[in-house]
Amino acid sequence: MSKLEYYIGLAKNGTPKDVDLLMAGLKRGMSFADSRFLDYALGLVTSTEGVERIKQYLFKGTQIQRNYSTLFFNRRSEPGDWEIVKKAYQAGLIDETQAFSK
Repeated sequence: MSKLEYYIGLAKNGTPKDVDLLMAGLKRGMSFADSRFLDYALGLVTSTEGVERIKQYLFKGTQIQRNYSTLFFNRRSEPGDWEIVKKAYQAGLIDETQAFSK
């Protein structure tokens, strides 16, 4: 099984533990390929529990985890997603560039 397949499997399961495993891969020094794979996989999380866990990372994760969480919410088109990002921006957890990126 490739890394991408592994990450996709975690995302499709979408449990909080699966999201934790995806977020654990987001760190300084990760390869460009891993950053793209993880970004793609995070976008596949649809379970309520998984989305809530990503929201927790937006407010309590490392800077890189907050950045990828922001991208997750900015790319979705669910009601309330922008309000989540806006709240993180107003709290100073993400910068303006990140808040408005997709």
